[in-house]
Amino acid sequence: MQKLLTTKEAAPLVGVRPKTLENWRVLGRGPQHIRAGRNIAYDVSDIEAWKAGRRVSSTSQPVAA
Repeated sequence: MQKLLTTKEAAPLVGVRPKTLENWRVLGRGPQHIRAGRNIAYDVSDIEAWKAGRRVSSTSQPVAA
């Protein structure tokens, strides 16, 4: 089983600050996360899937939400 990442560990993989990930969770944006009580964790495969879904070939191409 792969280790789950904290918000602080996941943020550099996404390319944002931990606070941005926290804000995105409230807004329903960003990679999927796992909630266990008050703890939040990220699976690397969810981060990679989120990044893959944001791939575009030009700056005029819309990014999926």
